[in-house]
Amino acid sequence: MPAKTTTPSDDLTNPYGYSEMDWAAQLDPAYAAARAEVRRLSVGEEGTLSVKVKELVVMGVLASRGLQYGVAAHMRRAIDHGATKEELFEAIKAAAVPGGGVAYSVGVRALQALDQAGAFPPPTPPSPSRSQLPVGHKYSFRENHGA
Repeated sequence: MPAKTTTPSDDLTNPYGYSEMDWAAQLDPAYAAARAEVRRLSVGEEGTLSVKVKELVVMGVLASRGLQYGVAAHMRRAIDHGATKEELFEAIKAAAVPGGGVAYSVGVRALQALDQAGAFPPPTPPSPSRSQLPVGHKYSFRENHGA
């Protein structure tokens, strides 16, 4: 099967917030362009896997290597592509199988920092069901749902 050809990206900015990579791109724009192309081909929009899934894979590898700043950066991009806190935590737990305690603790610290920084919407409390209301309480849809 012939290789799929695509147009290389002119975008040299990194989507992860690594300021040192932006600095290095100024030193060698050609190398930065090559890295941007590899990034586009490996964790970009194209391909069978979604960007979210690709970021979860990268996150697990970085957690296994103990790179908390990288884990957090890739978590942020996964969140931008629809990952939930629960999905990120599940990926951390999966990474802990081959990566051990380092992967787990690094991942948990990164996830906790993002949670404390407000990266996730606050949970909405469930409306009380009729069975949870005190005896004799008259249930009001308007009272419980603002309608």
